[in-house]
Amino acid sequence: MKKLFSFFCVILCLSGCGKKEEQPSYENNNEENQNQIVETVDIIDVNSKTRPYAIVINNSPVAVKVQTGLQQAYMVYEIPVEGGITRLLAFYKDINDLAVGTIRSARHNFLDYAFEQDAIFVAYGWSHYAENDCKTTGINYINGVVHGKPFWRNNPENLASEHTAYTSIDNIRQFSSERGYSGTTERGLVLNYEPNDVNLSEKEQSQVANKVYIPSSGSLNTTYEYDETNKVYKRFVNGDANIDHETKEQFTTKNIIVQKINTKMASDNYYWDLETVGSGNGYFITNGYAVPIKWSKQSRTDKTIYTYLDGSEVKLSDGNTFIQLQSNNQNLTIE
Repeated sequence: MKKLFSFFCVILCLSGCGKKEEQPSYENNNEENQNQIVETVDIIDVNSKTRPYAIVINNSPVAVKVQTGLQQAYMVYEIPVEGGITRLLAFYKDINDLAVGTIRSARHNFLDYAFEQDAIFVAYGWSHYAENDCKTTGINYINGVVHGKPFWRNNPENLASEHTAYTSIDNIRQFSSERGYSGTTERGLVLNYEPNDVNLSEKEQSQVANKVYIPSSGSLNTTYEYDETNKVYKRFVNGDANIDHETKEQFTTKNIIVQKINTKMASDNYYWDLETVGSGNGYFITNGYAVPIKWSKQSRTDKTIYTYLDGSEVKLSDGNTFIQLQSNNQNLTIE
């Protein structure tokens, strides 16, 4: 009887205990799947190790009408330069077969944002400051005045030659490989994203943001108008819709960050020197609302951190982002 009783105990233990051990494993897998879903956004693969390309794009008033390929950038900086105008620094990652233009010359502060994501830096021409930094900092760069191969010229609007240079993501990728540049990075993204729309309406000092007016000078201003139906901001330059020359569609953005900075003249008294390292104020704008934020950057190569007033890090809605660097001497209007 004792042997028979022991036999049944073994059978019960094997069947019952085995089932109890499987259950936690199933729950853990469920948690992992849920975490993966939470982290997944459409704008970019947050787990991708592919290096981005940071491409300098023309934003001179005369050449805005030939801009091409901006909508496919996951983030774009609008950066003040000399002469009261701005240039764009557009970041691309994990896309193919896209023409981008027109490409313009680099300024040294542009590198500060390429460093943040270990991006391959692409421009056509440079200031003497930017040339020195490209050649001495170790950044991987492609520049049209040195490497003509990845670029071509096209002039559909009969503009001056400096407004006619184009490249493509495929050309940049192939030439980067030929140059021996690594195609992967461990650096990670600057911005954090939420898979769902971020609601700013209940944040501290929140305000309605149906229209955002960002002047750079008397000759150039950027405006965003909220499209409530599609939940994006339409982009305008000097009051005119900012249109892709190839697709004929207006550029839009899901998120806007206005980063207020100090500006001064460089030592040659011609080029600008932007204080991108340090800290300052700004605004985060998405889904029809705006809130004040803080920004900080410890060094040229460190990431810029954007935080709400309570110190928590800003998380953006799933979509592309325009970061507007605006001088503290210029007024920002949010309506």
